[in-house]
Amino acid sequence: MTTEKKKKNIVVPIILCVLLLIGIVFGIKEWSYYSKHVDTDDAQIDGDISPVVARVGGYVASINFEENTHVAEGQVLVKLDDSDFKVKLEQAQSGQKGASAGVGVVQSQIIATQANTSTAKANVEAARVKLNLTQKDYARFANLVKDGSITKQAFDQAKAAKESAQAAYQAAQDQYTATVKQVGASQSQLAVSNSVINQRQSDIDYAKLQLSYTEIKAPASGIVSKKNVQKGQLIQAGQSLFSVVNDGSIYVTANFKETQLEKIKKGSKVEVEVDAYPNEKIEGEVYNFSPITGAKGSLLPPDNATGNFVKVVQRIPVKIKIHPSKELLAKLRPGMSVKASVSIN
Repeated sequence: MTTEKKKKNIVVPIILCVLLLIGIVFGIKEWSYYSKHVDTDDAQIDGDISPVVARVGGYVASINFEENTHVAEGQVLVKLDDSDFKVKLEQAQSGQKGASAGVGVVQSQIIATQANTSTAKANVEAARVKLNLTQKDYARFANLVKDGSITKQAFDQAKAAKESAQAAYQAAQDQYTATVKQVGASQSQLAVSNSVINQRQSDIDYAKLQLSYTEIKAPASGIVSKKNVQKGQLIQAGQSLFSVVNDGSIYVTANFKETQLEKIKKGSKVEVEVDAYPNEKIEGEVYNFSPITGAKGSLLPPDNATGNFVKVVQRIPVKIKIHPSKELLAKLRPGMSVKASVSIN
C-alpha cells in the first residue's frame, strides 16, 4: 500500500508538469503567431458581377445560353422580336428619302429663280436705256415747243413716252428686287430642308440603335447566373434578365475589427483559407480599405445621437487581391466563406 501511494504521488505531479509544459508550448506558439498576424473569419469571396438589363421592351424570340455556363464578351445571349423596330427603321429611311426629294425640288426652284433674276436684271437695263432715250427726247421737244417748232401734240406724246418709260423702269426694278428676294427665300427653304434631312438621319440612327438593342449581349466574359428570362416572355425596358460574374475578377472582402487595422497596411501579405477547400492555401495582398464601416454603409445605419448609445467595435471592409491557381480559381464563387490572415511583421 505504501508503494502504491508513492507511485500515485509521483504520477500526478508528472501529469501536471506535462500539461503545464504543453500549455506553455501552446501559449508561446500562439503568442508568436498572433504577434505577427492579424486574423479574421468574417471574410468572403467577392467578384465583379455585371447585371444585364433590357434596353428595349419586346417578346423574347430566342435564348442562347444556359444558366451557370461560361459566355464570351459580346456573345448574343438573348434575341428579342425585332419586327416593330425594323418597321420603325424603314419609316425613318422613307422619311429621309422624302426630305431628300424635297431638297431636290428646292434646288430646282433656286436654279429657276436665279435664271429669272438674270432676266429681270436685263429687263431693268433695257428699261433704263429706254428711259434715258425718252428723257432726252422729252428735253428736246420741251425746247422746241417753246419756240413753236413742233406741235403741242408731239410734245405731249414725248412726255407720255417718258412717263411710260419711267413706269416701265420702276416696274423692272421692282421685278428684279422680287426675284432676288425669292432666291433668298428659296435658299432659306433649302437650309430648312437640309436640317430636316439631318433630323431624318438622326431618326435613322436612333432606329438602328433601338434595333441593335434587340440583341442582348454579354457585357463581359464570365459565368451567367440569376437567369430571369424565358422564351416568349414579354419583357420591359429596364427589366433585369441575368448577371455575369466576370472572369478574373475574384477577390476577398475581409471585415476586420477597427482595433485590428493599426498594423494592417496596403500591400501587406495575406494568406487566405477557403472553408470549402481547407487544404488549399491562397496567397494575396491587401489592396485597399473601405472609406466607411460596414454598419455605416447598411440600409439603416446606426445613429448614436439618439441617446441609446452602446459602444460596439465596428468592422471595416478590406479588399484583398488573391492569386489562386487556375484550377482553384475555377472553383471559387462569390459569397464563399474564407479566413484571412494578414502578416504584420
